Amino acid sequence: MALLYTKSALVRILKRGYSSPFRAPLDIGQRGSLTAAAPSRVFGCKEESKLHIDRGFHVTIDKEIQDEGKVDPFSLVADELAMLGNRLRLIVSSEVPRLASAAEYFFKWGVEGKRFRPMVLLLMASSMTATLPEITTEHVVNHVAKEQRIRQQRIAEITEMIHVASLLHDDVLDSAETRRGIGSLNFVMGNKLAVLAGDFLLSRASVALASLKNTEVVELLSKVLEHLVTGEIMQLTSNPEEQCSMEYYLEKTFFKTASLLAHSCKAIAVLSGQSREVATLAYEYGRHLGLAFQMIDDVLDFTGTTGSLGKGTLSDIKQGIVTAPLIFAMERHPMMHELIYRKFQNSGDIELAIELLNMSDGIKRARQLASEHASQAAASINSLPPCDLEKVKQCRRALIDVSQQVLTRTK
Repeated sequence: MALLYTKSALVRILKRGYSSPFRAPLDIGQRGSLTAAAPSRVFGCKEESKLHIDRGFHVTIDKEIQDEGKVDPFSLVADELAMLGNRLRLIVSSEVPRLASAAEYFFKWGVEGKRFRPMVLLLMASSMTATLPEITTEHVVNHVAKEQRIRQQRIAEITEMIHVASLLHDDVLDSAETRRGIGSLNFVMGNKLAVLAGDFLLSRASVALASLKNTEVVELLSKVLEHLVTGEIMQLTSNPEEQCSMEYYLEKTFFKTASLLAHSCKAIAVLSGQSREVATLAYEYGRHLGLAFQMIDDVLDFTGTTGSLGKGTLSDIKQGIVTAPLIFAMERHPMMHELIYRKFQNSGDIELAIELLNMSDGIKRARQLASEHASQAAASINSLPPCDLEKVKQCRRALIDVSQQVLTRTK
């Protein structure tokens, strides 16, 4: 099969931000579900900066991703992550010293975090089959591929800025004292500066997003900001019945955590001109991975340590927030319902809730639910259009490995 474009088509692609003529917007439901369109008729694949052109872009399709052994996912994009970290430190700089210190607080060397989301997005970009045009010169095609990669790197940077901004705001709302093993920004510099620093990061992310000049991508990541606020409001205003509902918990978790990864993964696919079907698969991978990640985070809030997590434990239950382990435990111990109703505010409520949790299979079932979402994330990657290039298969294998690694993480 071959994907054929004329030179004039390339000009249109460049002006549109590499939008594919085969791609149309997806319908996103209220709970984050999507309606997928029919598969695109043509898929291509390329290896980074290595492309042989002969009258078009010819594709050899294999039947499945081959398991060639596990590779550290971070190592596959280590150079790009280092470059991304340097760029982020430049992007969030400010001429106002106090604001600069606040905005750069979690981007400094040693406290910049794992860069989990950028790693996932860069691997997703490398896992996409190519939709580059036919050009008579290999140099031009490689230039287009390079520019496309830079734009996908911008998505990773934007996503990280939105993520850190949400952490700053969350720490203010939660009155947190530690984050990433050091004092939280609100604890060190005060709530007002922490809120303004988060706002500043969101403004810088918005400027970077606008620079991509792709309306669909702007809409996708703008929806994330709406979801972050919606999820936080759901958490702050939930009544006892809603707190005891697994459906409510999953919706809130999607808005607060999974939406960012889901929409960012889809944005990666959109920028590379993928079909609606592929964009859906990318979205579903991010959605399920984000849900699994947060469920394990909720488990670690009970089973982890302050040293390993870099933040306090039992933080949710101390604020009266109910997560999956407690919801499952409530099914075995109805007394938990009463504790939830009064938000664990009476003396001894937290201790009793933990005792009931330990007597139940709440932790085990929460891990099982996370495992189900991780498996669905892996299934999304396995459903991507086949490609015989080793680089593509390696990155897809890494994304599948990531979906399993989130289940065994301890921090």
